[in-house]
Amino acid sequence: MRHGLGRYPGFVVGWSDWLSTCGSTAAVAIVLAEYATPLLPLLAGHEKLVAGGVVLAFGLMQWLGIRIGDIAQQATSLIKALSLVALALVALFVAKESPSSTAAVAASPVLPAGLALAGAVIVAMQAAIYTYDGWSGPVYFGEELQNPARDLPRTMIGGVLLVMAIYLLLNAAFLSVIPIAEMAGDPFVAASAAARMFGPRGDAVLRIVMILSLIASVNALVLMASRVPFAMSCDGLLPAALRRVNPGGTPVPALWVSVLVALGLIATNTFNTLIALLAFMFVANYAVTFATFFVMRKREPDTPRPFRVPLYPLVPGLALLGSLAFIGVSLASDTRNSLFALALVGLSWPIYRLFRRSAAHTRPSY
Repeated sequence: MRHGLGRYPGFVVGWSDWLSTCGSTAAVAIVLAEYATPLLPLLAGHEKLVAGGVVLAFGLMQWLGIRIGDIAQQATSLIKALSLVALALVALFVAKESPSSTAAVAASPVLPAGLALAGAVIVAMQAAIYTYDGWSGPVYFGEELQNPARDLPRTMIGGVLLVMAIYLLLNAAFLSVIPIAEMAGDPFVAASAAARMFGPRGDAVLRIVMILSLIASVNALVLMASRVPFAMSCDGLLPAALRRVNPGGTPVPALWVSVLVALGLIATNTFNTLIALLAFMFVANYAVTFATFFVMRKREPDTPRPFRVPLYPLVPGLALLGSLAFIGVSLASDTRNSLFALALVGLSWPIYRLFRRSAAHTRPSY
């Protein structure tokens, strides 16, 4: 964005992306705490403290060095994928639908129409977007890859396909056990499905699986969040102190600033509010990115591009139109949270002006 549109647009995207990633850290930590508290009744009513403790613990672990965080990420991600696939296969091929489930299907509500339907779809997408949004995660570590031109497209496309397969398999499995009418209003559908399949122990087993899954997400998000102010500092958009790295490879000031923002969001926001705010900001960033993509292709037609988007301009054009439609319907159907998200983006201007002068004096020569 900085290269294509200028310094302030680059700052706006970096600012909103950083807030969104810190907010995602907070949202996932809140869900982790909600899954964990039934297993430990003493923690009931202290979900925000548990969520904050999880984020702080990962901050401390990554402070020791990125190698530890990388090992933890690989281990928890593997356990998560295997556990979720195993759960889905059991639900599809072993579990049987109960009589009460069949009765609930007949009572399924009628879908809304018109703008109400569009609003309902957007609300559903606000939650589902987090299933896929990690597709862009490898970009945060592009500078640390040996062959980014080869590895980034493979990782992002392969990751989307793998997540899509697991996500659709899980949804099909849950629908085979619990009809959609019973899912409505259930905050822990996976736990309900496990309880129906395995009895009272199923809920506890599923919660443990989900906690492991969410641990992997928190670890990844803390890693990603710290890279944004670090990169902005390297580009001269934030003070030089934020690009300081310790011997373990961790950008320590950027890490702790990101952890503090996540802790603040945990303390002041509910999960549903965070989901609505972050979904709007993520998609707004996508829209600006796709628009800049067209600018760069026109302005620099001869720039080497190891990976070229197939069916250009159809694919990025559809992505841009979809993002703009999401933003428009969000403004119409969830005006309060959308305007709040825009206000957070608007804060970028005074903060940009505040840090611009000090950053300019310390901008690196490369």
